[in-house]
Amino acid sequence: MTENGIESGWRLLVEMSAALAARDDPGLDSALRRANDGGARPVEVEEALLQSYLFLGYPASLTGIARWREIAGPPPAESDDLAIPERLAAWTERGARVCELVYGRAYEKLRRNIARAHPAMDRWMVAEGYGKVLGRPELPLRVRELCNVAILAATGWEPQLHSHLRGALHAGATSAEVEEALEIGLRSVAAKEATRARDLWNRVRSAHGEEAHDVR
Repeated sequence: MTENGIESGWRLLVEMSAALAARDDPGLDSALRRANDGGARPVEVEEALLQSYLFLGYPASLTGIARWREIAGPPPAESDDLAIPERLAAWTERGARVCELVYGRAYEKLRRNIARAHPAMDRWMVAEGYGKVLGRPELPLRVRELCNVAILAATGWEPQLHSHLRGALHAGATSAEVEEALEIGLRSVAAKEATRARDLWNRVRSAHGEEAHDVR
């Protein structure tokens, strides 16, 4: 990635994620076709579509994957042995590492708050969300987080957007890259909601300088 914005191939993944979240079928089709024409690595398209179910659910993710299958052909062979359910302990270990990286100093507080809401949700978040999905090695974490920023901006889940704006910075994305991902996600959002999201980003960016030691 560059200091001026998201590298072009990864920008396509962010655009694809935002279009899927916004139910923008023409935008999704355009991003997928440009990716298939050489704009992005197929394995990274697959990963971005797979991870979308964490925030958008299976219906949206399956819709995106089905459209990609029509354009790109059969799926690749699954090579990640952590996709085997018996590896739950490995998912959990990897998930804890990734989640701590994303949340930085807020990690322990996050775990307490989620467990207080429901212990099962805490376990699922770590083992499935961060271990099974976001910790997969085929796509860099900072790119996954940029896709998550675009999805959450498009869908308006402000508390989660706040977390993943910070998470993208913690994972190594530059401020310019995060801002571009945010703006891509806000393309189909009403002006009032977009203003709130930009204000949120301004607060995150201002506070980030005070957390420089959290950036890995």
